[in-house]
Amino acid sequence: MDIPFNVYLTLVFNFHSKICYMKKIIVSISFILTVILCNTSCSDYLDIVPEGTPDMETAFSNKTNARKFLFTCYSYLPSWDQGGSIGFLAGDEHWLMPKGTGFIDQRISLNAWEIGRGEQNNNDPYQNFWDGGNGGTNLWVAIRDCNIFLENINKPLDLQNYERTRWIAEVKFLKAYYHYYLFMLYGPIPIMDTNIAVDASQDEVRRYREPVDDVVAYISNLLDEAYKDLPSKITDPGQEMGRITQPIAKAVKAQLLLLAASPLFNGNSDYINVKDNQGRHLFPTQVDNSKWKLAADAALEAINCAKENGHEKLYTFSLPINSISAATRKLLDIGEAVTEKWNEEIIWGSTRNVNGLQTVAMAKHTKGSHYNARSVLGPTLSVAEAFYSSNGVPISEDNSDFWTANYPNRYEITTIPDEGNNKYYLQIGEQTAYLHLNREPRFYASLSFDRGTWYGDGYTNDEPANLAFYHFRAKEVSGRQTSEDHSYTGYLNKKVCSYKTGLTKDGFSPYRYSFPIIRLADLYLMYAEALNESQESPTQDVYDYVDLVRERAGLKGVKESWSKYSKSPDKPNTKNGMREIIRMERLNELACEGKRFWDLRRWKKELPREVKGWHIQGETAQEFYRVTTIYLRSKYSYKDYLWPLKLETILKDPNLVQNPGW
Repeated sequence: MDIPFNVYLTLVFNFHSKICYMKKIIVSISFILTVILCNTSCSDYLDIVPEGTPDMETAFSNKTNARKFLFTCYSYLPSWDQGGSIGFLAGDEHWLMPKGTGFIDQRISLNAWEIGRGEQNNNDPYQNFWDGGNGGTNLWVAIRDCNIFLENINKPLDLQNYERTRWIAEVKFLKAYYHYYLFMLYGPIPIMDTNIAVDASQDEVRRYREPVDDVVAYISNLLDEAYKDLPSKITDPGQEMGRITQPIAKAVKAQLLLLAASPLFNGNSDYINVKDNQGRHLFPTQVDNSKWKLAADAALEAINCAKENGHEKLYTFSLPINSISAATRKLLDIGEAVTEKWNEEIIWGSTRNVNGLQTVAMAKHTKGSHYNARSVLGPTLSVAEAFYSSNGVPISEDNSDFWTANYPNRYEITTIPDEGNNKYYLQIGEQTAYLHLNREPRFYASLSFDRGTWYGDGYTNDEPANLAFYHFRAKEVSGRQTSEDHSYTGYLNKKVCSYKTGLTKDGFSPYRYSFPIIRLADLYLMYAEALNESQESPTQDVYDYVDLVRERAGLKGVKESWSKYSKSPDKPNTKNGMREIIRMERLNELACEGKRFWDLRRWKKELPREVKGWHIQGETAQEFYRVTTIYLRSKYSYKDYLWPLKLETILKDPNLVQNPGW
């Protein structure tokens, strides 16, 4: 029996770099430049694949070996689902304890966090996906392997034509995605449609970065090519979950075109003078509003393709647990959209093991907590404040008596009253900040916080006597007890922790699920954003797709909420107002999933210098609820939106242009 794809791919993720034949065929742009410039005659990792080598013959000698090569092409996919990945730590969504303490240096890669701390550099860049290193994989090697596969997949004689066609489509997608990921990080990149010939001249080896619009067109066309021959859905879930389908290809194309239309790449004034040594502008010099129409069309196509192939609606929790309230069921609607394995909302899910992510995110609680729940992945105060009020509008503009009176003193403490749904979200009679009261369900589903609740697997019901509670103050169960392993902000990421994960005083058993790379709610908001930007004023479709997301979150529609509860009731009626609303909706709906960094970046939003949280060394409510600046980063500037190329790489290839500011 064949090993299931998700199991096999996990093995390949761990060991692909050690496969012996890869040492003869893997390619690195930076290394071949070193070879040529230094007149070195040979290397174990030459960027050239001679025809007919014994290793190539072995790699494609039969279906089994070719299948291994296919999964090696998959194995370069970046990590979205680890606590130390770019999305989680390179921005202001999460913060960690100081380096060198507790669990941090042992189990969390700090390379992405160095970027979040403002320490990116051009001498030895962090998360270097151009050359490989410091947490990044050389994606040019990945693209080379994809090209090798495409050039040789005709060789296995025992491979059925339908299999060959599908595999080619999958590798075309992967090749497009690796170009796309490099584009996300670096902007203009070389296009490596074919591998460099063995007899290439020095000039042919030196590559140029192509203009943004050319890169986007190339990736888009390659995704279209792949789409035609991809399966519409996975028909053998036990063996193939995680492999690429048509809805995935359409969703990535929507992401690509949304990024191309966004302020970072669409007429960005900071980059208009960047030219290569041929005099070509590498970035668009003017804003092109038609790109938003292309992005809207692509997102709608992706939505329709998803709905036609099993991703028909947003996830809602459907297990017949009659002993829980509607309030707790709503939290499970929100949280399990992320942590229910392969649920219908997940268009593309990761096959990697998320145990490590839950280990760093899970908060200890009053029901008895094993030390293996390390509790260090802490959302910042910026994330906590961004969630809406229970009325579905920003707390700064909520016109209710509660928020009108308490927004100015939102950091002050109060006693939690027994009213509304409080008993399901908070520990009645205890003290907490006003900030934690009267918030939308996504706040309570996404964040673990002081005097908040946890409903977990095996709990009899969600009555307060049976719930677990978080106590985050110093020397308490969820807080700082020693110098090791605690939240540095006063919050922890609850959203990525499945309610099926078991945590008692005797053990910690993370539930394995498929972390969502793209889910349907994300597509809905992509479409709403692009459609709003492509028109002079919002249309009904803009409201409808935002409202679908809000409905699942337990909120009324945009127009109703703003007209009743906002101090700016007309905001949804204008393009600019809806832009602000849609952006906030994305930040709240996708909070704690590692998406915030990418969105703020493409919108050209500067990260705040001050990273803030609660005073975690406080033992009383009065001491704990003091807003504290836990890190002061250098001022964010235009250079921080794009990764630098390594200085050594630029010196080796004068045709490459360094990104602005580096």
